[in-house]
Amino acid sequence: MAEKVGTLLVEAGRLTQAQLDEAVAYARQSGGSLSSALVALELVTDVEIGAVLSNKYRYPSVDLSRITVEPAVLKRLPAASARKFNVMPLARKGPRLTLAMSDPTNLFASDDARHRAGCTTVDIVVASENAIRESIERHYGAEKALVPVKRTGSGGAESRASLFGDATQELLNPEDLTGFAGLGEIGADAMVEEEVESDLDGDDSIDLAALNQSAEDSSTVSLMNRLLVLSVQRGASDIHIEPYERFFRVRFRVDGVLEEIVRLPNTQRDPLLQRIKIMARLDIAERRLPQGGRFKRKLHLEGRSRELDYRVSVLPTLRGEKAVLRLLDKSKLMLDMRKLGFEPASLERFKAAIARPYGIVLVTGPTGSGKTNTLYSALTALNEKDTNIMTAEDPVEFELEGVNQVQIREAVGLNFASALREFLRQDPNVVLVGEIRDYETAEIAVKAALTGHLVLSTLHTNDAPSTVSRLVNMGIEPFLVGTAVNLIQAQRLVRRICAACKKDVTEQIPKELLVELGFGPEEVPSLKVYEGRGCPACRNTGFKGRVGLYEVMEITDAIRDLVMVGATSVEIQKRALEEGMLTLRMSGLQKIRDGVTTIDEVRRETV
Repeated sequence: MAEKVGTLLVEAGRLTQAQLDEAVAYARQSGGSLSSALVALELVTDVEIGAVLSNKYRYPSVDLSRITVEPAVLKRLPAASARKFNVMPLARKGPRLTLAMSDPTNLFASDDARHRAGCTTVDIVVASENAIRESIERHYGAEKALVPVKRTGSGGAESRASLFGDATQELLNPEDLTGFAGLGEIGADAMVEEEVESDLDGDDSIDLAALNQSAEDSSTVSLMNRLLVLSVQRGASDIHIEPYERFFRVRFRVDGVLEEIVRLPNTQRDPLLQRIKIMARLDIAERRLPQGGRFKRKLHLEGRSRELDYRVSVLPTLRGEKAVLRLLDKSKLMLDMRKLGFEPASLERFKAAIARPYGIVLVTGPTGSGKTNTLYSALTALNEKDTNIMTAEDPVEFELEGVNQVQIREAVGLNFASALREFLRQDPNVVLVGEIRDYETAEIAVKAALTGHLVLSTLHTNDAPSTVSRLVNMGIEPFLVGTAVNLIQAQRLVRRICAACKKDVTEQIPKELLVELGFGPEEVPSLKVYEGRGCPACRNTGFKGRVGLYEVMEITDAIRDLVMVGATSVEIQKRALEEGMLTLRMSGLQKIRDGVTTIDEVRRETV
């Protein structure tokens, strides 16, 4: 951290390189920190150092010399922990702890303080190392000096205990020594590598309580485990690790929205990526090509044990490799179609389509719109003892009992088309194709549907009517599309309003906006609109969980006639609306009427 502070001061124009070199030399000679040397040489003040740190990490800075901390707050964090991580507790309000840090990227320090203080949230402010150290001594009392005592043990060697004098027992925590015995023989790097290997060979469990109380392991292993734990605590579906020129950042996707969690120095980036590759069984030496894999971990959290499955994608970018970890949590898989958010009429159409003995049912939408969840819920409804269900997926996200699931492996020639071709020799009743990507796959799917099989699949299109044009553009004849397809469903996910802080905001919404959104002028006066205020339950976002918007277009005789004569998607949509189809926007309006989601969410996902 010392070198980092010096570099930041030079970059900010507060120091010259010559002044920094002078301070570094002074710190080495005096045995103090660089911050202390900079202040002692009157090159900068503690307040200026805090301001530079604040600008870098985007946390507010404080002048600790003007702050007096209440004894009740000091009791929340032991002096040993404050000195160990060089942090200073300033205030505690309910479940929130205000903590002064010189290095806000140190997740171990903030987690340790949060756990020991019994808080759920840490509000970070920044100050210089020197200012924090002085504040610790002013509030907790001066630390006993470590006076070397010249004593000789057997063979003339100085004993470790006597070297630290009487202060040893008080100042050295046994946890701090764990794992450091034998460093002289194997070196720090070997110890870290050994820790990683033993972690893979042994128990893969992560225990939150043990993480906070145990001795410091390899910093990379600990950082990785803490990110996994934090992602589960916040309900994240994805972890993004993104490289940039001066730092790399970690973002979580929570309820479909990316949130920046932390920015870390690039010195920690490569070890963290290597750790991810080792867990996912990827080639750690390959940095030029994309790679994909997966790993499992057991998580012990709040008295519960959960097995989590992570899908890993590593992609080379301009500044290094970017990794995305998607959490596949089976406990969150919604297999009851009645709870997905379907409007009653749309649900009846969908259930009727999958109940037919043959034909194609297509679910469309962008990545992350819940297509897999919908298809798995359909398979669960169809999964009977007398039904043979075959799936080809890339990747297989969740294992379903009673379903024959095949993982696509392009490298060995097992693609969707070849898998589907083999399925037809396996006497299936229901076939799921993860995605129709090309003409060959689409052609085989159509043939399967026309020869007595129910085929479920996905496509990436914006709405249900345009899916017909997409299939025709792929090379499928319009008469085959009209004959083979039973139903096309488009979907999106929007965030649910948090039930704990839901409030009526009807008076704040202009009537013109509601009409513009699609509500009829006659219903606007009686319409109720809700939003979330923000509370601890939803981490002050106003949202908790997601719900689906569904556009379900059944291929009726009238629509089939339009498809066969090459009608446009606009003409097909017009006819579907006449037959009672709800568009994605109409589904969103219904969710607003029901008080499930907000106007902004519907506008963000629909047109």
